[in-house]
Amino acid sequence: MRHPLARLGLPAFLLALFSAMPASAHVMDGPLGGFGAGFGHPLAGFDHLLAMLAVGLWGAQMGGRSVWTLPATFPMIMCAGGIIGMTGVLPDQPIEYGIAVSVIVLGGAIAAAWRAPEWAALVLISAFALLHGYPHGVLAPRASDPAAFTVGFVVSTGVIHIIGITIGATLKPMGGGRLVQALGAAISLAGLWFLFGLITG
Repeated sequence: MRHPLARLGLPAFLLALFSAMPASAHVMDGPLGGFGAGFGHPLAGFDHLLAMLAVGLWGAQMGGRSVWTLPATFPMIMCAGGIIGMTGVLPDQPIEYGIAVSVIVLGGAIAAAWRAPEWAALVLISAFALLHGYPHGVLAPRASDPAAFTVGFVVSTGVIHIIGITIGATLKPMGGGRLVQALGAAISLAGLWFLFGLITG
């Protein structure tokens, strides 16, 4: 008998992925608030959301220390990316492409059930965290309270990681881990969709 999550949760997740147009949290017009604006920023773009969810999923899939080292590393390095973003030294388009690629790669790692060496996983996570942190840093100086804005997006990132870990830990025992792999494949395909939207947009 198939688990209810397999019958309901996965189809709903896939529908949400492919019914959404490529969305970006990186372009936000007008003045920004403090903690609330920062907390909502990662949720405003599906590319950010899926990448952060994938970090938690991948950590749960690999197990061991990776359950906490991957989700703990991402927000810390993302802050470094945010500091770089405050300088505005990099053009936006390569960052956008890099973020789309991060969704493709992280989803692909989950789909392939890649049990990477911890150092390799952390290097990969760190590179992607820099990319995801950069747009937050670009926006932070526009916030009414930049420090609170920064804390907000870091906390939001952590919450998304925890959700990813919870989903991964729940689905991992089911179907020999194939449900988690299916989610990874869906995330990777969504990343391809984001990249396609950037190329053709």
